[in-house]
Amino acid sequence: MKNFISVNQLTVKDIYSILEKAEYYRNHEIKLTKQLFAANLFFEPSTRTKMSFAVAQKKLGLEILDFHSDSSSVLKGESLYDTAKTFESIGSDVLIVRHQSDSWFDELDGRISIPIINAGAGKEEHPTQCMLDLLTIYQEYGCIEGLKVVIVGDIKHSRVARSNAFALRKLGANVFLSAAPGFEDEELDFPYISIDEAVETCDVVMLLRIQHERHLHKAETSDYLKLYGLTKERERKMKEKAIIMHPAPINRGVEIDTDLVECRRSRIFKQMENGVYVRMAIMMNVLNEWRINYNENTFKKRKAIAISR
Repeated sequence: MKNFISVNQLTVKDIYSILEKAEYYRNHEIKLTKQLFAANLFFEPSTRTKMSFAVAQKKLGLEILDFHSDSSSVLKGESLYDTAKTFESIGSDVLIVRHQSDSWFDELDGRISIPIINAGAGKEEHPTQCMLDLLTIYQEYGCIEGLKVVIVGDIKHSRVARSNAFALRKLGANVFLSAAPGFEDEELDFPYISIDEAVETCDVVMLLRIQHERHLHKAETSDYLKLYGLTKERERKMKEKAIIMHPAPINRGVEIDTDLVECRRSRIFKQMENGVYVRMAIMMNVLNEWRINYNENTFKKRKAIAISR
């Protein structure tokens, strides 16, 4: 795995290997043995993804080369490729890229000689978010195969929905989608169910926000919670051990009642915690694939790791 761009490039074994390594890093300190630099090239706003990458990099001992598009040469017309090539040239050892284009990696593919990690591609992919979501579900149930998972919300504009739906199906979950009229994505070959059916039958209810920034016109949300969101009344109808997830940021009172964000079923902030360790694992994997020097012997000696609950 030279670059980490899509969940579609991963086998089932690859996915579980990342989850295993992430859980190992939760409980064991590991540091790089030489000075290495990571460039966080975020061309879109980000809190959780950017900051969890930064914490993951600090934990590994990576030096962070930060980047702010609104104060960079992007404002002078510099292309994504030239920005990436600049950071490679000045000494970055890995690039973390978030960009509004669905296919931004095509501009870099085969032209950059250091590993690249996808931190979000338009409406298409968010593979590191997907991996932390899988870890959260696995910690809860000890398996993914056979679970019923529904992804609810703005499916049409969500890179999280795409990455998660495909990865969950690959791991044997029964995946359903639920969306308000106009928010469906007919390109995704998964069954649609109503929010009321979803809460009564599914083990995981994964909510999505309405992505106003990707809509041509601002979506109407005044009745969204009542008609299509997770209300307290609907939460009471969920299966006894079912959990609530959300990649955040959260539109409180829109896709979820604010009282449910930190209720006993919610794993929203657990997802954020898991993001640090998953991103540590992914960065170490690509650095290892490129044979960039570090010491991982301790991890390799560990044959079996139980995923914590």
